[in-house]
Amino acid sequence: MVQLKTSFFLLLGAVLAQTTVVTGVLSDTNWRVLGPQGINLWKLEKLTTEFSRAALTIQESQQASLNAKPYPEFPAHWFTQPLDHFADSSETWRQRYWINTRHYKPHSGAPVIVIDGGETSGEDRLPFLDTGIADIVAKATGGIGVVLEHRYYGESIAVRNLTTDSLRFLNNAQSAADSANFLAHVQFPGIKENLTASNTPWLYYGGSYAGARAAHMKVLYPELVFGAIASSAVTHAALENWEYMEIIRQAADPKCSAHLENAVRTIDSILLRGDSALDKALKRHLKGLFGVADLEHDEDFVSLVESPLGAWQAKNWDPKVGSTKFEEFCEALDKSIFNHPDLLPGTDDTAVYDPETREVTFPDGLSLDISIINYAKYIRENYVSRCPVDEGVTIEQCFGTFDDSAYSGTSLDDTWRLWLFQVCTEWGYFFNAPPPGLPRIVSSLMTLEYASMTCRQAFPPGKHFIVPEWPNITAVNELGSFDLARDKLAFIDGEVDPWRPCTPHSDYAKDRPDTITRPFKVIPGGVHHWDENGLRNSQDEPPEIQKIHAEIVGFVLEWLKDWKSE
Repeated sequence: MVQLKTSFFLLLGAVLAQTTVVTGVLSDTNWRVLGPQGINLWKLEKLTTEFSRAALTIQESQQASLNAKPYPEFPAHWFTQPLDHFADSSETWRQRYWINTRHYKPHSGAPVIVIDGGETSGEDRLPFLDTGIADIVAKATGGIGVVLEHRYYGESIAVRNLTTDSLRFLNNAQSAADSANFLAHVQFPGIKENLTASNTPWLYYGGSYAGARAAHMKVLYPELVFGAIASSAVTHAALENWEYMEIIRQAADPKCSAHLENAVRTIDSILLRGDSALDKALKRHLKGLFGVADLEHDEDFVSLVESPLGAWQAKNWDPKVGSTKFEEFCEALDKSIFNHPDLLPGTDDTAVYDPETREVTFPDGLSLDISIINYAKYIRENYVSRCPVDEGVTIEQCFGTFDDSAYSGTSLDDTWRLWLFQVCTEWGYFFNAPPPGLPRIVSSLMTLEYASMTCRQAFPPGKHFIVPEWPNITAVNELGSFDLARDKLAFIDGEVDPWRPCTPHSDYAKDRPDTITRPFKVIPGGVHHWDENGLRNSQDEPPEIQKIHAEIVGFVLEWLKDWKSE
């Protein structure tokens, strides 16, 4: 990522020779939401995690426990796939999958419930195979649960590097063909019966991107997919995705949203003042409060400032699964002046605090609401602190996004390239500011041009493939977009899911009835595919989750009444 001091670099390198590189998502937030700045945070998270592992390995010799598998009941299996389903080629790769047979009772109509791994390691979906949606449906039907890892993700690697050319087989058509080939030909180990899709009802489940894939599988391969459950399914692709943050603005605690709106107005007013010496001094002072005075580009600054908003998507009804980071962030914004002892009267002659207006005024004329001072402290402590400046790394190296060379890594460890490639080629979803005149909790400097800049930096033209100037979102939307509907295709969304504007439950979409044949359900207060996880004892789940799980089992059982084996 960056050039570190020799001692730190050697320590890290020695450990990486012994350990498995961590390539998951950020623990605090979904880095994919944060565009170019998200890639910086991914790199810092990876660096921090690897250094922590180094310390454990060298100081405590706990490497064995770090590599322990959390689900020994579900060993990995492998299925051979062609690299290119649409060409005469002999190149193949192995796709990883896991099965849950604890509820299997051989009988005509016993379904296979497959969870699409989506844009992450399939191991991240194993909880849903153990106590989540796959286990819930399998228990109710005597069926089998499966997690199927997506090509290029986890260990389902089809290539030797992640160059533009190597990534050209990572697209909607190829990945859908993978699933179709699996459904049509897999023979599960230890199972004598023929459970391929011509002989068994297959139910395809996915959440988010994988939810769209579940819906698309029902459209593209209806002869193989008996039924599909599309949760938080982003069936509408778009270049601009400002509505994501608008859902958060409307659904968050009103006081928190007010603080965020005020912060953005103030920050923009300072950044857009002009280029005089005073203007530049105020900008630098503002960035300095957030710990990034040396960050060159204002776009990078506002991108970093919006980072905590990604934590909204990580909320979940199960506290053991979900994150409380967003609530902690909002609480931090509302703290009093006593959260800043250096600014209290009598301790600092350089700033004046007005308790009636809650304004902190500095001698150079910079005046900020205390919530913005709180905001700055939160960013310093939770994000800027990750930058190893003591090891010779600069703030610009950690949080700048305009250096093209920062995106040149193409090894298999650079997994940030995977979803970004899909965004840049077919899906879009660039997180930009709302149109002028609308309320906002992100800066107006978050333009579509800035949000999409990484596509041009990370994927130079290859010999066999060139990333288009803008994503070909037609490849997604021509499959139905907001209006996608089929019999035995269920759509389930969260009421306050920031991805809901891209689903059939979007305010842009036509309303439709909720029926057994075409279920169309919203989880009250729900966020991102809240139906996917469950508890061993379902009675411990919140009422709205018990309800949606019961409804899923109900319509699946009704669907299965129509099954006739061929």
